[in-house]
Amino acid sequence: MEIQQNYDLTKLNTLGVSAHAKFFTELNNEQELKELFDLAEFKQEKKIFLGGGSNVLFTQDFDGLVILNKLKGIEILEENNQEVSIRSISGEIWHDLVSFSVDKELWGIENLSLIPGTVGGAPVQNIGAYGAELKNVLENVEAYNIVDGSKRIFAVEECALGYRDSVFKNKLKGQYFISAVTLKLSKIPRPNISYKLLADYLKENNIEVHNPRDISGAVIAIRSSKLPDPAVIGNAGSFFKNVFVNDEKLKDLQKSFPEIKYFKEQEQIKIPAGWLIEQCGWKGRRIGNVGVHEQHALVLVNYGGGSGKELENLAQKIIDSVYAKFGLKLVPEVNFI
Repeated sequence: MEIQQNYDLTKLNTLGVSAHAKFFTELNNEQELKELFDLAEFKQEKKIFLGGGSNVLFTQDFDGLVILNKLKGIEILEENNQEVSIRSISGEIWHDLVSFSVDKELWGIENLSLIPGTVGGAPVQNIGAYGAELKNVLENVEAYNIVDGSKRIFAVEECALGYRDSVFKNKLKGQYFISAVTLKLSKIPRPNISYKLLADYLKENNIEVHNPRDISGAVIAIRSSKLPDPAVIGNAGSFFKNVFVNDEKLKDLQKSFPEIKYFKEQEQIKIPAGWLIEQCGWKGRRIGNVGVHEQHALVLVNYGGGSGKELENLAQKIIDSVYAKFGLKLVPEVNFI
């Protein structure tokens, strides 16, 4: 296993922020994973694992060891007439796993098409989009304790999955390396078109849902039209979480903002963060080398040469302005390092 020093991380984060790691190495196979825990640098230095780099913001150089997860593999563990259990190694690109399931006409993650990042990051964030969340199909998460190298399998209940949240993002943050996840997908058609934007797209384009590929294709088309490609302009997708309020808070907000957008999700009321940001005049606004995307206010972009500090400062200005106008606190979805 090769250890490199002063490694440039610019191409390893989708925001395209320039930062360097004191030490850097790659995980390419299971044997290297075993070797990793014995490395002096791993034991002595601060450490972080990187996957697709789609949900991190480097605000400074990292004074420790960065491990790039390139472990691959997808396998079917078991199946019956109704369900299939699929195990994916954490370094797989998430959308590749979606494509694998869609090709086999398995239902459950087609709504999560084109979400950037790797499989290992999916349970950390409890990724979700277009009316679906990972927690609805997750069976378990395999992870290694980074202190003693012991392996543990977390049942879905132990993962404490919430809205863009999990035990790996809070209580156990930085304590485990996720090596694999197992999903339970359905052979029986279970189209989820409850999300209005998705339902409208299908109707407007006269698309009848016969298989998971129909939904996946629609989601890909919608995402491609709304979100910028990180290969073209640096971004991390949705930068902030949506805001949830109770009935009393919504009624209070409607007194001052009768046009406020909201969606009722079970017992919660969701207010789109993008709408709040746009109402504060940030959509399409640029400050130096960074700014807010002109088509989607929830996306912060790096036009080229922007630093992590610039993006951090921009994010804070947005948080402050939304709070000043609405009394609502935006929380970043992106992890600041």
